[in-house]
Amino acid sequence: MSADAVVFDRVSRRYGDVQAVRDLSLSVAAGEMFGLIGPDGAGKTTTIRMMCGLLRADSGSIRVLGLDPIRQHREVTTSVGYLSQRFSLYTDLSVNENIGFFAEIHGMRHYEPARDRLLEMTQLKAFGNRLAGQLSGGMKQKLALACTLIHQPRLIVLDEPTTGVDPISRREFWKLLSEFLSQGLTIVMSTPYLDEAERCSRIAFLHNGQLLALDHPDALRQTLPGKLFEVIAPDHRRAAAVLRSLPAVASVQTFGERAHVRLEKPPADAVDLLARELRGAGIEVTAVRQVPPSLEDVFVTRLGEMQS
Repeated sequence: MSADAVVFDRVSRRYGDVQAVRDLSLSVAAGEMFGLIGPDGAGKTTTIRMMCGLLRADSGSIRVLGLDPIRQHREVTTSVGYLSQRFSLYTDLSVNENIGFFAEIHGMRHYEPARDRLLEMTQLKAFGNRLAGQLSGGMKQKLALACTLIHQPRLIVLDEPTTGVDPISRREFWKLLSEFLSQGLTIVMSTPYLDEAERCSRIAFLHNGQLLALDHPDALRQTLPGKLFEVIAPDHRRAAAVLRSLPAVASVQTFGERAHVRLEKPPADAVDLLARELRGAGIEVTAVRQVPPSLEDVFVTRLGEMQS
């Protein structure tokens, strides 16, 4: 079998007049955590649903664990766990009963040892008899993950699993994913959160169904041309307008009072230059400093390049 757990080759999918995925090619290596990153409408959920054999591609080919997810759907479901955005627990069943239900769907017998191991890992063992409807949001998400993993899949596919989950629960969820990854599981997940993308082995930036970039997070950050400077000014709108007017400035992205200013060929005194230009325009400057590029900077730059 190929070392790639998932392979998309020039895959497209349309909903009426909307091109949800356009000519998408990517591969996911066995044993890696792969992130599909992009805003709402980027094509992440459509890509995941095609990966799981829940949607048929209009063109191109898809292989999951060496199988066609449409023609060999039953074989795929035995080796793939899928946690969707709308994964439904049975609120009137207990934690143990929910896991048992999903185990039986997959034809598992004597699943109790696997269930107990998952409950231990997710710190839900003490809540085995509690109704799912009485769990907190973070605990429900961990129970959903346990239900997804009960049939011991080789690949798990997670569609925005931490959306709406509090920060502490998000951190615990990611700790769990790291543990499962260390056991040899392959993980594909979508997320709109770029801080979560940092945790992936490789990421694919999607926008309007198109692939903007695909690489390791560190490698993607190194592709940003020039150098990046953070400018903090109380009158951030005027500051951004002034900065955009400077010949040396390639781009300006604003984040509240902060602006990320990219200079493709920065002079040695770039920090002083930016501060001097702003103060010369009568704008108060709190701070100017060089900063390393973030994935958000890379995403916005790649998007601008595609649209230009």
